[in-house]
Amino acid sequence: MAMLSGILKGLLVFWCVLVSLQGLAAQNVSEGPGFDYKDALTKAILFFEGQRSGKLPTNQRVTWRGDSALADGQSENVKLSGGYYDAGDNVKFGWPLSFSISLLSWAAVEYKSQISSANQIGYLQSAIQWGADFILKAHTTPTTLYTQVGDGNADHQCWERPEDMDTPRTLYKITSSKPGTEAAAEAAAALAAASIVFRGVDSGYSSKLLSQSQSDELLWAAAWLYRASGNTKYLNFVLNNQGWSQAVSEFSWDNKLAGVQTLLLKDYVAGKTNLGKFKNDADSFVCALMPGSSSRQIQTTPGGLLYTRDSSNLQYVTSATTVLFVYSRTLKAGGVDGVQCGSAHFSTSQIRAFAKAQVDYILGNNPLKMSYMVGFGNKYPMQLHHRASSIPSIGTHPAKVGCNDGQSWYNTGSNNPNTHTGAIVGGPNSNDQFNDARTDYSHLEPTTYMNAAMVSSLAAVLATDVAKNSQTNVTMNIAQYEFVEHIYNY
Repeated sequence: MAMLSGILKGLLVFWCVLVSLQGLAAQNVSEGPGFDYKDALTKAILFFEGQRSGKLPTNQRVTWRGDSALADGQSENVKLSGGYYDAGDNVKFGWPLSFSISLLSWAAVEYKSQISSANQIGYLQSAIQWGADFILKAHTTPTTLYTQVGDGNADHQCWERPEDMDTPRTLYKITSSKPGTEAAAEAAAALAAASIVFRGVDSGYSSKLLSQSQSDELLWAAAWLYRASGNTKYLNFVLNNQGWSQAVSEFSWDNKLAGVQTLLLKDYVAGKTNLGKFKNDADSFVCALMPGSSSRQIQTTPGGLLYTRDSSNLQYVTSATTVLFVYSRTLKAGGVDGVQCGSAHFSTSQIRAFAKAQVDYILGNNPLKMSYMVGFGNKYPMQLHHRASSIPSIGTHPAKVGCNDGQSWYNTGSNNPNTHTGAIVGGPNSNDQFNDARTDYSHLEPTTYMNAAMVSSLAAVLATDVAKNSQTNVTMNIAQYEFVEHIYNY
C-alpha cells in the first residue's frame, strides 16, 4: 500500500508540473504573434551594409554591393568617400545621415545588453562608426561642414547602380558665412551619442568624437552633449531656451523635441525638479499617440498602425515607438506609474504594449499578414524602390549601367534581383492596403533613419520580452513548487 501511495504521489506531481508547464506555454503564445525578434534585429542592422558608400571592407556581408563614389570630394580637394546613401537613391544627405547615427547610438547605449545577447553589438558599432567616420571627414574645418554629396535633382533623373554613377557629385556645405544650424546640431548630436557607444571600446576614438561634437550647442545636440560629457552648461542651454518646452506629436529627423524631452527624463526621475515642465510636455507626446486618450492627435489605421502621413509613414511609426519604449522604460525605472492623459491613465506596461504592437504590425501582424521588412517572414516587398537592389550586381552583370540604361529594370514588374535584407519600406496606406510596385516610392522606398529607429525598437522589444519572461518564469516556478510541495506533503 505504501509503495502504491508513493507511485500515485509521483504521478500526481508529474501531472501537476505538466499542467503548469502547459499553462506557461499557453500564456506565452497568447502574449503575441511570436516573431523572432533577434532575427529581425540582425536583419535591420545588416541593412546598413547595403547602404554603404565608398571602399567596402573585406568583411562586407552584403556581397551584391561593390565599391562606389571613391572620388567624392575631389572637386574641392577634400576626402568625402564613405558614409551612407540616404535611401533608394545615390545621394549622401548629411542631416538625415547624422540623425540615423544618433538613433543607432541611442539604441546601443540604451539596450547594449540585449543587443549583445543577440550577438549584434559588434555589427551595430561598425554601422555607427561607418557613419561617424564620414561626419568627422565632412567637418573639414571648425567652421565648415559638408552636408550633402551629389545633386539630388540629377540623381533622381537616373536609375543606376552606385557602382556606375555618372551623375554630378556636387558638394554642399555650411560655413560661418552660410550657416545651417540644424545640420550642424544633428552632426554634433550624432558624434556625442557615438562617443558614449565607444567609451568602453575605443577611448581614443570616443574622445575624438566628443571633442569634435562640441562645436555646436542646439537642443538635440545639447541634450546628447550633456549626457556624453556631464557638463551642466549643456543642460542649462536646454533649460534656458524655451523652444524645447513644447508638446509635439511627432519625432523625426526634422523635429527632435520629443527626443530631447525623453533623453532628459532620467534627470527628472532622479529628482531634478526643474525639469517638471518638460516632463509634462513629454507626457503630451505619449497622450497624442495612445488610443483612448482624450488628447490623441495621431490616428491609427483599421489594423492598428499609427498613421501620421502617407509618404514613408513607417518612419514616423518607428521613431514614435523608439520614444515610447525609452520613455516607459525610464518611467518604470524611476518608479513613476505611467502617464495621465485627461481622465485616462496609461501604465508603463500599456505604453510598451502599444509600442510593441506597432513593431509587430511591421513584422507581419497586420490585415495583409505581410512583413514590411524585406527578407523577414514568408511574405514581404519584392520590388523595393532601390537602385542597387533592383539592378543585377556587378558580379553578375559587369557591363556598365548608365543613367538611362536602368529604366528597363525600373519599369519591369519583376522582383528585384538583389534582396536588400532588413530594409523597412514606407509601408501601407491609411486603409492597411499595400501595392508592391517599385514605382511607388512613397510606400516602397527604404531610408537609413527608418531602419535606425527600427533597430532601437526591436532592441526594446527584446528588453521587454526578457524581463517579462524572466518574471513569468520565476512566478510560475514558485507557484509550481508550492503546489507540488503541498500535494506531496499531503
